[in-house]
Amino acid sequence: DGIFLPGSVANVDPVRYGQTQQTPDLPTDTQRDETVFQIIQLAIELEIPLLGVCRGFQEMNVFFGGTLHQEVHNVGPYFDHREDQTQSQEIQYQPVHDIHLNPEGILSKLAGVDTVMVNSIHGQGIDQLGEGLLVEATAPDGLIEAFSVNHSKSFALAVQWHPEWKAKTNHFSQILFKEFMMAASL
Repeated sequence: DGIFLPGSVANVDPVRYGQTQQTPDLPTDTQRDETVFQIIQLAIELEIPLLGVCRGFQEMNVFFGGTLHQEVHNVGPYFDHREDQTQSQEIQYQPVHDIHLNPEGILSKLAGVDTVMVNSIHGQGIDQLGEGLLVEATAPDGLIEAFSVNHSKSFALAVQWHPEWKAKTNHFSQILFKEFMMAASL
């Protein structure tokens, strides 16, 4: 009815977006890459609702021909989006920065506001946005935090943060998952 692409400790293999591995200490999962790329292709072709989170967000961008910064914290104007692993999981996953919602996007219409606070638990980020994707939200440093698939006939959205963390008490997460579930129930 719908496909949810979750996060993972493993990263998309940089070979998929024309780069060499810059972070050999971080795992990749080529079997997941292969499987997920086939799933994304089928979801788009069959108009199955699709929601990508964290690695799922990165997978969708690469699927559509985009590229990633393997260590976004070492690139230009971007701040460190990784969690502080010396802190408890409760602290690591709490909202830490605003995202600015594109007024022309789906998320802005759903949220009814211009900005929302989200958590930030990722070392990679979008370098080049994939073809046919619309920026839905950006971090204060300009890093893309959400996108939708332009002209998709079904729900097709991806977010860099983890809306599943405490989703029952986060109003924005509730809206996001409700829309995804409604699309999946059609």
